[in-house]
Amino acid sequence: VQLQASGGGLVQPGGSLRLSCAASGSIFRTNVMGWYRQAPGKPPLLVAFASSGGGTYYVDSVKGRFTISRDNAKNTVYLQLNSLRPEDTAVYYCNAYPSKYAWGQGTLVTVSS
Repeated sequence: VQLQASGGGLVQPGGSLRLSCAASGSIFRTNVMGWYRQAPGKPPLLVAFASSGGGTYYVDSVKGRFTISRDNAKNTVYLQLNSLRPEDTAVYYCNAYPSKYAWGQGTLVTVSS
């Protein structure tokens, strides 16, 4: 499996979700890993990324609400989503940062009451 995200679902505003993305070892070991999201009719946009050394970056709209982490032993990157808002609704994907691999399976997050 190259890139496979999971953990999405329907959640009310203010709720939380934890997304996971399993990556092939060859991708995970050698790349900064990022989470991206794609709203209907738009390209995937970066949400956050994490280096293997622990450095992280978040776009302003998710700072303080989302947390990215990675388990280097499991070749898995996580995204904890808290205080969700309707505008967070999107299909979430992981990829290297900058993105350079084919987009794999995403996971749909829907924030709605």
